[in-house]
Amino acid sequence: MTVARLCQRAVDVADAGESVQVAAARMRARNVGSLLVLDARKQPIGIVTDRDLALRVVAEGASPLSTRVADAMTTSPVRVDEQTPLEQALGRMQKHGIRRLAVVAEDDVLVGVLTLDDVVAWLAAEFRSVGAVLERSSPRALLGETPTRPRKRPRAKARR
Repeated sequence: MTVARLCQRAVDVADAGESVQVAAARMRARNVGSLLVLDARKQPIGIVTDRDLALRVVAEGASPLSTRVADAMTTSPVRVDEQTPLEQALGRMQKHGIRRLAVVAEDDVLVGVLTLDDVVAWLAAEFRSVGAVLERSSPRALLGETPTRPRKRPRAKARR
């Protein structure tokens, strides 16, 4: 499976020149932990996360009103092509110690974002489906038992 199947196509973005206060307000309003920063060609040039804001702005005592996103963002975000296999994308996340990948088309234009949360949610749904199949085909289910209603077994006859 490729990242194209799991990535979120609606991506929240920030402008490099806007204040981090405006970016943080957008994160709160949209309930996201990061914003991608794009150039004029819609290619990713940075990513600003809630952690970046905490460590590079708040912890440094900088003003959120005067600090620009460009000064707080991580430049050159790790990216993958939308045809990248999911396993390879997860390997890049692990290698770089990140939870989010910019997903780009062949021309390096942003098409989505893949988060570790997206992958975990997909895996959870897959495991629920597998669990349902196993439940329906288990020996207990085939005998008519359910987890709440055990099958009635004939009583053993007393021997004299």
